[in-house]
Amino acid sequence: MYICRLIHAPIVGIVLFTSHLNAGVSLQETFVADPVAAGWQIHGSSALFGWNSTDQNLEVTWDSRQGNSYFYRPLGTILTKHDDFALSFNLRLADLQIGIDPAKPFTFQVALGFMNYKSATNSNFLRGTGIDSPNLVTFDYFPDSGFGASVAPAVISSNNQFAFGFTVFELTNDWVHADMRYSAAAQTLTTVVTTNGVSSSPVENQLGPEFTDFRLDTLSINSYSDVGQDPNFAGSILAHGVIDDINLTLPDPPVQGMTGALSDGGWNVTFQSRTGWFYHLERADGFQNWTEVTSSAGNGGSLTLRDSSPVPEQGFYRVRAERL
Repeated sequence: MYICRLIHAPIVGIVLFTSHLNAGVSLQETFVADPVAAGWQIHGSSALFGWNSTDQNLEVTWDSRQGNSYFYRPLGTILTKHDDFALSFNLRLADLQIGIDPAKPFTFQVALGFMNYKSATNSNFLRGTGIDSPNLVTFDYFPDSGFGASVAPAVISSNNQFAFGFTVFELTNDWVHADMRYSAAAQTLTTVVTTNGVSSSPVENQLGPEFTDFRLDTLSINSYSDVGQDPNFAGSILAHGVIDDINLTLPDPPVQGMTGALSDGGWNVTFQSRTGWFYHLERADGFQNWTEVTSSAGNGGSLTLRDSSPVPEQGFYRVRAERL
């Protein structure tokens, strides 16, 4: 859900509020300042994530023995397979140990990327089962446990359909640059990792004709629990590393250039809409008890929503956008 608020007050005019990450503009997180002050949050074990103010990066522990834990930032929008988006970052692994749990001796992933917060924080979200981790587009690295190290990005739909892709590539203790780009036209996520000037073969996760869709609303660095795996192939991991220079590009926000005006005794709200979104105009006397007055699907251009009822001297309006 995306909300823009507009205040109608004849004396002071119109004020527009937005409180989300600016979409349509590349976000750059260089960790020169405390990321928590910039909107990053922690779900799960806070001990796994720490800002290094001296080196200006984020220190991360991936420990599969602990519960699902995320260092995350809301996107302020919802991405689907019909949107173009991109993510790049630098990663350096200091050390890792697979089979940290002797009962789970095989490999397990180091991960970060996009998720749906509600899905990923559900108690039934289990990355290890392979069928209980919906709504993901993530960079996943699996260290070698006998079959070669691999970069295997995950693209998983809302109903746990997979679009597979991987390449054999080992991450060393050097800095690695990862570049992930999703093309809506091609229905493909393309991932390339580069270290010491050597790049991997592009990994392409192609969405098949049966792939439904995903709903992504959060950027996150993910330490997954290893619970739920087949005991014959179970893996575990303890890894330490740092992340820096995150760059994120999102599509334009679903509400842009919103204005309001009185016309023929009613209040009109006009804005640039997007297809794939449904818009609700809501009204309140204060900032509580919102009442819907009208709604419409987006048309990809200018859209006007009208409140035809008598307008008070001071009223509050907002446009609530929901992804179809």
